[in-house]
Amino acid sequence: MSVFSIRRTALSAAIALTMAGCQSHAEHNGAADQSISKSSVDYHIDQDKLPALIKFSPDDLDERLNACTDLNAYVNQKWIDKADIPPDRPRWGAFDSLAERSLGIQRQIAEQAGQSDSATGVDKLLHDFWRSGMNETRINQLGITPIKGELSAIDGLSSSSDVVHLIEDRLEQGDELVFGMGASSDFKNPKRNILYIDTSGLGLPDKNYYTDAQHADDLHAYQAYLAKLLRLSGTEAREAALQAEQVVALEGRLAKVSYSQEQQSRDASLAYNPVQVSEADKLTPHIDWSSLLQRLGINTQDKVSLVNPEFFKTLDHELASTPVSVWKAYLKAHTLNDASSYLSDDFANARFDFYGKELSGQKQITPRWKRVLGQLNDSVGQAMGQRYVDVAFSGDAKAKIQKLVENLSQALKARIEAVDWMSDETKARAIEKWKAFTPRVGYPDKWRDWSGLSTSDNDYLANIRAAQRFNFKWDLAKVGQPVDPNDWGMTPQTVNAYYNPSANEVVFPAAILQPPFFDPNADIAFNYGGIGAVIGHEMTHGFDDQGARFGPHGNFENWWTPADKKRFDELAQGLVDQFDHYKVNGQPVNGHLTLGENIADLGGLNTAYDALQKAKAGQQDPMVGGHSRDENFFFNFATVWRFKALPQYQRMLLTVDPHAPTSLRAIGAPSNMQSFAKTFQCKPGDKMVRSGDQRVEIW
Repeated sequence: MSVFSIRRTALSAAIALTMAGCQSHAEHNGAADQSISKSSVDYHIDQDKLPALIKFSPDDLDERLNACTDLNAYVNQKWIDKADIPPDRPRWGAFDSLAERSLGIQRQIAEQAGQSDSATGVDKLLHDFWRSGMNETRINQLGITPIKGELSAIDGLSSSSDVVHLIEDRLEQGDELVFGMGASSDFKNPKRNILYIDTSGLGLPDKNYYTDAQHADDLHAYQAYLAKLLRLSGTEAREAALQAEQVVALEGRLAKVSYSQEQQSRDASLAYNPVQVSEADKLTPHIDWSSLLQRLGINTQDKVSLVNPEFFKTLDHELASTPVSVWKAYLKAHTLNDASSYLSDDFANARFDFYGKELSGQKQITPRWKRVLGQLNDSVGQAMGQRYVDVAFSGDAKAKIQKLVENLSQALKARIEAVDWMSDETKARAIEKWKAFTPRVGYPDKWRDWSGLSTSDNDYLANIRAAQRFNFKWDLAKVGQPVDPNDWGMTPQTVNAYYNPSANEVVFPAAILQPPFFDPNADIAFNYGGIGAVIGHEMTHGFDDQGARFGPHGNFENWWTPADKKRFDELAQGLVDQFDHYKVNGQPVNGHLTLGENIADLGGLNTAYDALQKAKAGQQDPMVGGHSRDENFFFNFATVWRFKALPQYQRMLLTVDPHAPTSLRAIGAPSNMQSFAKTFQCKPGDKMVRSGDQRVEIW
């Protein structure tokens, strides 16, 4: 999967995979890293406590159906009919089962660290976060006390300049109330980090929630939720209702000038607006960026990327014109909302009632142990990653994945060379970019140093705030410095992958390298249809509608001839049209929002199929389960997208998710492949056969 999104700290680029250049596990934990990675706790994992993996079985096939009508239903419908979505989740499927398994491993690690009072280094971080977060009795006794100081500071505001100073004070603590900032590579000089100042401050998933009639009930429920938080903090009911109304109105004005998820996903350039700090000062007379950045230790002579200048102009106007009383309500509501998940149960339950039940349809609040692990991963995720890799990832698996990556890479090169719609000039640049791909598998080459982060085992909020400050300062220290290739955008225990266009790298964390994606004991057809398609997907992101705007070495540049770019856009429009015609639960899919992922799915699956053909050449087909390797390839691809979601959650995804619904990802790419039709002997007119002008092939 992959997505171009603007995150608070800068540009976050999509989902990817890696290939070579990483050391083996044994080498990685060698002498040079012993001071950081040596464990003070003897960890062991009980496999019997972990949830079962979702794998394809021939028994899964619904013989009432056939692949040529609906591959997803043929492979997954029997599972969908029987599967229950866990009450603490809004969805369940292949990705979710692996995420649950990863959490199960992490829980055992955290419990064992939490039991060791002699833990040191990263083990002490795990010990302290786990012990303090799981102390439910103390957290409930404290109630709102942990944030009383923050709320008191808000109550003391008396002028618009006071409001600005408080926002800046909280930002210095790593708390992004209305805007955030962080280091990321310069689009025009991707080997060097610059500062990105990004927008924040909306409590709903997308700007459309504030304007579209279909989300009117969600907006009303959000306002009621904010009113409840304010009441829980001690505000009288009528006043709380009025303040919540004012907060939502202010957010609505900010939402009008915010970027939507669709805008962010389909235009990477929106993240890049380099300006001199003095220019930023002129844009927002009431925010003194020069003074703030000096205070944060940022060189004000360098340019910064002020993401979405229109937002900051509007914010500046609101800071000057909106009554201080409304800003106080806004800051208090957002402070309460941001802290609610780690305050007492009345706050945590209020948050769940809105974000869990209302927006996602989730039946039960996520258990405390999962919430604590979620916060632990947000705060010190790479520390958990060290121990996860120690107990859950083998060097053998890494070596096998690296070989798969190489095979997929060669297949992608062949596909690029074979396209007939691109000129030799642009094709040469595409191959140049292909040659520069950097793959990363499993975990970083060097673990992060946590020296200087002080935590305790009896104050959950203090630990969270300490990590927040530590991570913010650590990130800002990168500004003006060379990009560190050891920085990973995901932790090893994350079930996902990404492509980073500014580094032209694909990254595959350890946790995704399990069934149904990868099984070292399975026939090659299953691995090519699983992790092979994911690898191909991530590599293709370098050539999707946004990745293709970055050159071989990560520069944001145009390497296309006008005619080739025009033809590419015409081909891509075919995918937009295809997915615009799909509906889920009667609701339309947005083919433009999901375009990048759909290009990557199509190119990735074609690439994986080609790589399988080369890998099996000259071999006798073992006919596993009575099916050919090509059939099992497509069966396992569909299994990867095995998924069941609550209607409310699916509705939200259709608005904000740049990925198409999984039931459509299982059929969208195969229906464009002649190899799929040939494998299952499909005929023209079958639903899974797109032909003529309807059939889309880009890479």
